[in-house]
Amino acid sequence: MSIWELLAIAVGLSMDAFAVSICKGLSMEKMNWKNAMITGLYFGGFQAAMPFLGYILGTGFSDMITNIDHWIAFVLLTLIGGNMVRESLQKEEEKEHDDSFTWKTMIPLSIATSIDALAVGVTFAFLNVDIIPAVVFIGFITFFFGVLGVKIGNVFGSKYKSGAEMAGGIILIFMGIKILVQHLGLLG
Repeated sequence: MSIWELLAIAVGLSMDAFAVSICKGLSMEKMNWKNAMITGLYFGGFQAAMPFLGYILGTGFSDMITNIDHWIAFVLLTLIGGNMVRESLQKEEEKEHDDSFTWKTMIPLSIATSIDALAVGVTFAFLNVDIIPAVVFIGFITFFFGVLGVKIGNVFGSKYKSGAEMAGGIILIFMGIKILVQHLGLLG
């Protein structure tokens, strides 16, 4: 997997965290960089841990399904991406924004925004990706987007949230299609 493919996956995975970070930024009356860093660390940490866990799970049974691994990667990435696109198109009711940055708030949000990375980690096992640099890279990208999302949310408001989810979903769908097409020999 090239650095550009990994970057595309990292950006795609980080879009859920980016969207939630925008909401966290909306909850602050004044920009607080400490809370922005906390947000980035939680989201980046979980976004790095989940694909690692998925990779460990995937390597346990990858030998049994090597003949269909490209189909599994395609289906997982397409389902995750499609779900992100679907969520981006749903109308949200106007609600109070949660302004808490405690672990009781951040851990469930971090798990919710990184659960799709678990499936990507399983895909990485099938593709024999060098997992340590990959998860560090994904974690760093998500940290960056988490901090950026808080700032954007604080400055601009919620109008970019659904666009971020849509972009992330489309990126993951295209990565799934690319993996399938390459494996089937339709792309060089």
